[in-house]
Amino acid sequence: MAPLRSPKLFAFPETGSPGCQSSLRVPGFSAMALRKELLKSIWYAFTALDVEKSGKVSKSQLKVLSHNLYTVLHIPHDPVALEEHFRDDDDGPVSSQGYMPYLNKYILDKVEEGAFVKEHFDELCWTLTAKKNYQPNRNGDSTLSNQDAFRLWCLFNFLSEDKYPLVMVPDEVEYLLKKVHSSMSLELGFGELEELLAQDGQSPGGLSVWQFLELINSGRCLRGVAQDTLSMAIHEVYQELIQDVLKQGYLWKRGHLRRNWAERWFRLLPGSLCYYESEECKGKRAIQTAIRLQAEGKTSLHKDLKQKRREQREQRERRRLAKEEEMLRLQQLQEEKERKLQELELLQEAQRQAERLLQEEEERRRSQHRELQEALEEQLREAEQARASMQAEMEMKEEEAVRQRQRISELEEMQQRLQEALQLEVKARRDEESMRYAQTRLLEEEEEKLRQLMQLKEEQERYIEQAQQEKQELQQEMEIQSRSLQQAQQQLEQVRQNRQRADEDVEVAQRKLRQASTNVKHWNVQMSRLMHPIRPGDKRPPTSSSFPGFQPPLLARRDSSLKRLTRCGSRDSEIPTANSCEPQEPLNKGDKSSTLNPTSQEEEQLKLELTD
Repeated sequence: MAPLRSPKLFAFPETGSPGCQSSLRVPGFSAMALRKELLKSIWYAFTALDVEKSGKVSKSQLKVLSHNLYTVLHIPHDPVALEEHFRDDDDGPVSSQGYMPYLNKYILDKVEEGAFVKEHFDELCWTLTAKKNYQPNRNGDSTLSNQDAFRLWCLFNFLSEDKYPLVMVPDEVEYLLKKVHSSMSLELGFGELEELLAQDGQSPGGLSVWQFLELINSGRCLRGVAQDTLSMAIHEVYQELIQDVLKQGYLWKRGHLRRNWAERWFRLLPGSLCYYESEECKGKRAIQTAIRLQAEGKTSLHKDLKQKRREQREQRERRRLAKEEEMLRLQQLQEEKERKLQELELLQEAQRQAERLLQEEEERRRSQHRELQEALEEQLREAEQARASMQAEMEMKEEEAVRQRQRISELEEMQQRLQEALQLEVKARRDEESMRYAQTRLLEEEEEKLRQLMQLKEEQERYIEQAQQEKQELQQEMEIQSRSLQQAQQQLEQVRQNRQRADEDVEVAQRKLRQASTNVKHWNVQMSRLMHPIRPGDKRPPTSSSFPGFQPPLLARRDSSLKRLTRCGSRDSEIPTANSCEPQEPLNKGDKSSTLNPTSQEEEQLKLELTD
């Protein structure tokens, strides 16, 4: 595994420094955060190109890197400026300080959020750095695939500190591992995490990305989880933290034009709710979170959570430093108190020595008084002066002792106040633990609601399957009814054909009836003629025969006409009464006409006989 680079290798400006404000020049927090995320990935690409680990990269490699950044960020690049900045000269390789002005001016200042795919940009930087730094197990039994390692690398960049070289503090490592384990329905204890970090031997500042990937590949924190399960969990955390997916899943959607319900895969983002035809967002709480983020003007939930966690770490660090300073001040006060006590003991010892000396001097004066009676007055004056000076000194010492006692009482009062402050801090810690317990209980309630939602979903799926079975049964019944309908239509068509044939037969019978009525009319004429008596002197009307001497046998013709008339009558009796009643009018009319005009009837009769 490649070692970490020194902080001077890639000199990015820190957040809040004057250099950062002058070089970034991005209006708005979202643009600032986007530039920080891009700089993290570019830092890995730059360090991967530094083969000699000297902090410099050749101009040809930086030229290729810049061109690739133009492509993936969809920036219209200036080839003249690119060639001018990276032209071949005698300056040699370029350091990070020499590359940062070009990177800020021609690339980062022109980046627009939403104009490029962040995943493609990360894939480019991952490809450059993974070839050099990422070394999975050579025997092929690596826990992470290349895609999973890339997603963990993106998650590491998102949660890492804004300091170079990039590291992830233990709190963020614990947060990421707990997210992955919760996606696999596992739990990671705090003691297990401390043991893993102690075995890994990380630096006090945190873990690098390659140490983190090695920790995951070793399998010490996975408890024998399958590779597919781990890959799904990493993909879920990647979608939640990097792609800002709050919720995703199947929902029923009603169409706009075709008003039917269809199942679609929905994805809920902080600013939008989109759906797809295939599985490419599930609850009321996530929608409320998206509405709250939209109202607060925030673009990502987890970026805000990351900032809050960072602020909490800074507050804990400030409290720790303040506590250390307070303890140091207390220690200094304790040392000062001990020093003053020692000085007081020294003063008391000096006072005792002075008393002993005074006693000795008294004894010496008494002996001298016995021996030197003459010099008693002079010695007494000297003794009185000495006593006066000693009393003044003793008064000064007593005043100093009173001041020292007051100082000791003040120190004791300060110690009591410090103890009260310590008790308040302990109470605050207990309140914090109670709040954490309440948060844990809320999380358990949310998990219970999630299980209830999953049960409701399973019941909906069962209801859908029952509806599909009923739909299939209805389709079978409709097919049976359609077949019976087709058979009825065929029978109806046959009835129509039979009716058409019957209509044709009726028309033929009507024609025959009309012909029979004509024949009946003719024979009525003949019968009326036969029934007319012949008187003496009557003359027969001349016949219209073509042979003047030929007279046909009238009786024979009448017999044959009678036979035809009887046959027609038998046929007419077979025709329905509605049709037989129609031609009776002309017969009656013919009878009237025959009685009225017998001559014309005879002529017509003769004409009909000739035509027959």
